[in-house]
Amino acid sequence: MAARHPQVRSAPARVHGAVPRETRPEPGQGDSPKPVLYVALLCNAAIAAAKFVAALVTGSAAMLAEGVHSSVDIGNQVLLLYGIRRSRRPPDAQFPFGYGKEVYFWTFVVAIQLFTVGAGVALARGVLQLLHPRPLEHLLANYVVLAVSLLFEGGSWLFAVKEFGRTKGRRTYLQAVRAGKDPSRFMVLFEDSAALLGLFFAAAGLAAGQLTGRAEFDGVASILVGLVLAVTAAWLAYETKGLLIGESASAEVVADIKSVANAIRGIREVCEVLSMHVGPQFILVAIALELDTDDPRQRERAIDELDATLKRRHPRIRRVFVRVRHPEEAD
Repeated sequence: MAARHPQVRSAPARVHGAVPRETRPEPGQGDSPKPVLYVALLCNAAIAAAKFVAALVTGSAAMLAEGVHSSVDIGNQVLLLYGIRRSRRPPDAQFPFGYGKEVYFWTFVVAIQLFTVGAGVALARGVLQLLHPRPLEHLLANYVVLAVSLLFEGGSWLFAVKEFGRTKGRRTYLQAVRAGKDPSRFMVLFEDSAALLGLFFAAAGLAAGQLTGRAEFDGVASILVGLVLAVTAAWLAYETKGLLIGESASAEVVADIKSVANAIRGIREVCEVLSMHVGPQFILVAIALELDTDDPRQRERAIDELDATLKRRHPRIRRVFVRVRHPEEAD
């Protein structure tokens, strides 16, 4: 009966065979996302203050909704920065694989906050404006604040697009978001895109109300802002859910794991590859395989080579567990 190796040692091992090629990085791999978050946080702080002042002076429901929107964005970025800091704590006895999933948890909390607070307040204020229209005053102040907000939000959005573009590779932005394993990178892009769309609705509502003399258009604009926030929150929650409950590495990485294993001398067959993102920069891999030798040293060498090669090709693979099956063993 062939010996079993329940776990591959994590220590570096001598690598035999071909020199590994470089694989395309997945979205979210690379530099820290913190610069994007800090830029967005500073921009939203300035914008939120201006919007609330304008809403107080003019009585605009759409401007109040936008102020709440920017305030929620500030809270979101603070929560995400907190989650990033918590996720980088080292493993301990209680959490032997580390705290990487804290980022996913706090991103999900962000989605809930965006939906309940941001969308809820905007929708409620819009409905109130429709039921009890309040004439708008000092519209010039609203337009000035919207213009300033567009300048800041546009700058933050361009910075977020540039940073996300550095990690998305040849994928489209939508494909990169779907394949990404670090929601802190695309969350700011989501928020800034929603903010720009919200500014457009707010400006359109104010202009329509000014041209027609109907304050109801301001309420409609606030409702549209709320719907934008609700859709953004739902999409963010959907993209984060899989990571939170244990999403596998990308199909590209899994296929490369099989390719590496099949190319190593001493491995007869790869029976199964299981993977899971324990955090944005931590992939756990479990492999079931058959070896073609009974020599303990050759078996050990093959497994060590597999461990070292996988970690060199994919730095985010931190733990590799190998189960050696006997050819006659049933599934």
